[in-house]
Amino acid sequence: MNSTTMRRTGLSIAVAAALTGLAACGSGDSGGSSDKAGGAKDKGGINASPIAALRTVEKSTDSADTARIDGTTTMGSQASMDMKGVMGWSDGITGEVTVTFTGGAQAQQMQQMGQSKIDYRYLKNGFYANMGDKFAAQAGGGKHWLEYDYDTLAEMSGAAGQAFQDQMQNTTPNQSVKMLLASGDVKRVGEEEVRGTKATHYSGEVGIADFTAKSTNLDKDQLTELKKQFEQAGMETQTIDIWVNDDDLLVKKVEKADTKNGAFSQTAYYSDYGTPLSVQKPPASDTVSFKDVMNKQPAA
Repeated sequence: MNSTTMRRTGLSIAVAAALTGLAACGSGDSGGSSDKAGGAKDKGGINASPIAALRTVEKSTDSADTARIDGTTTMGSQASMDMKGVMGWSDGITGEVTVTFTGGAQAQQMQQMGQSKIDYRYLKNGFYANMGDKFAAQAGGGKHWLEYDYDTLAEMSGAAGQAFQDQMQNTTPNQSVKMLLASGDVKRVGEEEVRGTKATHYSGEVGIADFTAKSTNLDKDQLTELKKQFEQAGMETQTIDIWVNDDDLLVKKVEKADTKNGAFSQTAYYSDYGTPLSVQKPPASDTVSFKDVMNKQPAA
């Protein structure tokens, strides 16, 4: 396994984990609206403020602590993947999620590693990916779990890594609610059914860089770098659609954006709020850090 393959694959693993984590950041999302056709209705049938509805969703989500996630993500020709697992947010993002790579360049990279899916474990200060036997034999020094701590990702990825670290450690799953509140362009689409559950559909468009700047603790120089990274990726705005049940909890979320590498789309379903979750750190004897693996690879 040459250094270029290892670096590309290792960064692909981080991207997949980031996307799963970002899905989790929306896992309690639900929406209020500026409902141009009329205000959303509260439980008593009285028109309620869309802002008040969103605030109610935030509170309901915060108190739920965990949820089961089931979704798909595509990024142009780069990747497509399915994800299933349980995520928590009572103290940073935690969880256990299995990601199956179903297509694109990322799936081809994983085939070289003898893998089609990866088990992820998310803890407060980082996440771990089980890379399988081939990785352990060729690059992991006999160890299966690859460790990505958020400080290392921030160091390797600049402002985008800093923003990701901040969001994963400090935000709650109502991130999409906050994004819709900040968008200034939200509408209540109507009542629909999601997997047999009655839900209210809301939709809005968000400026990605501006919202990230408002929701992180980056300094001026980091914000400038972050905006450049978004511009290079061709990501300016993101459309968010969310479906909320009668308990003010998210049951579905769809996010879409255009990038220079093609269309980004993520659909996620959420259920079993409050489900038990206990994430264990992989054994140190079977864990190697991504940074150490990269440092051991010969120069490409």
